[in-house]
Amino acid sequence: MLFSHKTHGFFVELNNYGVLLARTSAKSCPMMVEAFKICPGNDAEALGAALAEIHPKRRGGAFIHAKCGLYPAKRLVRRATLEPKRYKEDGYLNDVVNSQFRVEPEKFTLAILNPGNGADFDLGSAVDKDALFVGMANDEISEAQALLVSKGIFPDRLELTTVATLGAIGDYLQFANISTPTLVLEIDTDSTQSFILSSTGVDSTRPIPQGLNAMIPIVQKELGLKDEESARKLFYSNTFDFTGMGSVLTKKLLKELQSSIGFYEVQTGQSIGQVICTMLPSKLGWLETAIANQLGVGLLKIDYTTWLQSRGISFDGKAMAAEVDSRWLGLVSLMLTNHVTPAEKK
Repeated sequence: MLFSHKTHGFFVELNNYGVLLARTSAKSCPMMVEAFKICPGNDAEALGAALAEIHPKRRGGAFIHAKCGLYPAKRLVRRATLEPKRYKEDGYLNDVVNSQFRVEPEKFTLAILNPGNGADFDLGSAVDKDALFVGMANDEISEAQALLVSKGIFPDRLELTTVATLGAIGDYLQFANISTPTLVLEIDTDSTQSFILSSTGVDSTRPIPQGLNAMIPIVQKELGLKDEESARKLFYSNTFDFTGMGSVLTKKLLKELQSSIGFYEVQTGQSIGQVICTMLPSKLGWLETAIANQLGVGLLKIDYTTWLQSRGISFDGKAMAAEVDSRWLGLVSLMLTNHVTPAEKK
């Protein structure tokens, strides 16, 4: 087995919309982003061409060592309130995962984090009770590893991109002195992951069984198309402006979101100030605006260049920096997990 030279850093993200790749001048911060590429996940030829551009000196048969991020369908990122008195009980945490999240813990790789700072949860504490359970199904991890290797990518590390992204957004909110809570949405094909972040960390998590596929029948009906497949092709193309239909297409999702937000605002006394939709391809960017308009909040517009430069990440040329938007946030977040703050250095 041949492996490519390791002087550069390579980052790969797999999601339902495609494969995102980046090459950096180093594997950890400080680093310069030298190239971004994106291609459909089911197009082997396009991915091969993208890998050739990302690593032009790669020899035939060589593997690209990369830090890889995943959005597996069965990913778990859920907040829970625990009972400190039961931490030492055998099976207590497994019972929480099973009963509250309907997850079989033996089939998952799991971790428990502090929702305020992302550190490992302290099970030795007698007072800490708010926890963030995160994890991936073992079968999805194996499938992703096999897929990456089959494409010529050797995953030095696999991360749950959702967790990295939440950490990055929380870091940006502190950097930009944004104190109002932020709604973060990962709108996937069959579901939506909803999170509320504030100055205290991840305050709320909720999976919603409403995704883009639920909008396809509405597109068919509203536009009078002959079948759902025609509606699907039009919806995912870049040939029709769906902005005017935004309120109709997001009606069911908005109902669920308003319920979650209403509960949060009653419990905390805080109002959502802005929303950001990560992961979505540019051609579906209108969804973010539609949701923000319906909720009556603003959009979280990230100043990537200034923020990332302060974290030791720069861009090779002005055009490169101009490419970065919410679609790339997950991939950039994988780079940020190598960033060490001054406090951590001490």
